Amino acid sequence: MKTITWKNRARKQLKKIPKNYRLKILDSVSRLKDFPACDDLDIIHLTNHRYGYRLRIARYRVFFDNKETLKIIEIQEVKKRDDRTY
Repeated sequence: MKTITWKNRARKQLKKIPKNYRLKILDSVSRLKDFPACDDLDIIHLTNHRYGYRLRIARYRVFFDNKETLKIIEIQEVKKRDDRTY
């Protein structure tokens, strides 16, 4: 089992997220202790990106690195996309 650490930036971002999404994020992140054996989570290894991995939870993305400890770096919200996005 891995140890999960949170960067201060990610903690601050988590506090601004509505409670229902915050609980989903905390539940999914706690299941990362078994990483890489957590097949039921939507995790992608990122290439040519400053973060190692991306975990998708509803409209939020949790970026993390997996080295000695699993480090939660940043949480971003994906805004609604429509016909005019691209």
